Amino acid sequence: MLLWLFRQLARLPLSWLHRVGAALGWLVYRCSPSYAGRLRENLYASGVCAGDEQCQDLLRAAIAETGKGVTELAAIWFGAEENVARLVVQCDRWDIVESARRRGGGIIFLTPHLGCFEISSLYGAQRMPLTVLYRPPKQSWIEPLMVAGRGRWQASIAPANLRGVRMLYKALARGEAIGLLPDQAPGVGEGVWADFFGRPAYTMTLVRRLQQASGAAVIMAFAERLPAGRGYRLHLEELPAGGLDEGALNRAVEAQVRRCPAQYLWGYNRYKTPAGAEAPPPSSEVRSQKADG
Repeated sequence: MLLWLFRQLARLPLSWLHRVGAALGWLVYRCSPSYAGRLRENLYASGVCAGDEQCQDLLRAAIAETGKGVTELAAIWFGAEENVARLVVQCDRWDIVESARRRGGGIIFLTPHLGCFEISSLYGAQRMPLTVLYRPPKQSWIEPLMVAGRGRWQASIAPANLRGVRMLYKALARGEAIGLLPDQAPGVGEGVWADFFGRPAYTMTLVRRLQQASGAAVIMAFAERLPAGRGYRLHLEELPAGGLDEGALNRAVEAQVRRCPAQYLWGYNRYKTPAGAEAPPPSSEVRSQKADG
C-alpha cells in the first residue's frame, strides 16, 4: 500500500512536491518544540549567519528546505527511471570522477546531509557500481521504502553493521565506488570527538580507515536543490587523500555547508553523545578561552 502511494505521488511535478514539502517543514517545526529548538540551536551556533535578520531569514529557508527533502523522496525513489535520470540538470566536475576511475583503487563518495543527498547516489549508480551504506530507520515501516528507493540502477545497499562495512571494503578492493554520509553520528566505539562548527561532534572514523586501507579517491558530492522544482545541480570536489583525519573531514563538510546553508539538515541531532561513549571534551572555543586565561 505504501509503495503504491509513493508511486502515485511520484507522478506529481517536482515543483508541487516541493511546495507541499515546504508546508510540511513548517508543520513539523510548529508541532515539535524539541525539534524546533535543536534546529535553531544548531543553526545559530554554527556561525553561518550574522545578525538577527540574516539568521531569521536563513531559519525560515532551512525549515522549508527540510520539508522539501522529505516529499521529494517520492519522485526520486519511485519516479520512472527516465524521469529520475533527468532530475540532475547540471553536474560540475564529473571529470574528477572519471580521472579517479582510471587511477583505480576505488572511490569514496561523501554526501553530507546537505541538499538532496539521495539524488547524488542515484546519479552515480546510473554510471557505475556503487555500494551505499545506510542505517535502518527507527520506524521499521520506512525501511522497505528506503531499500527499494535506494537500490536502483547499479546501487547496492549495505547496512550499517559489520556485514555492511565488509561490503564497503570489498567494493573498494574491486576498484568500485562506495557512498556514505560523513556527518552521520556513529555508534559508540566507531568515532572520535572532533569539532564541527566549533562544537565537539562524535565523528566517524570509518572514512579514514577505508581510505587508508584502499588508497581510494575521496570525493565530496552535494546536490543543490534548484528553485521552483527545476531539478538539482550536482557539485563534486575531490579531497586530499593524505591527512584526512576526522577534524579535516568535518572541516570539509563545513565548507560544503557554507556554500548553501539553507539546505543543510540543521535539525539532525549531530551533537548527541552515543550511549556508552565518554562525554565530549570542551569545544575549541572553550579551550581557547581557557588557554588565553
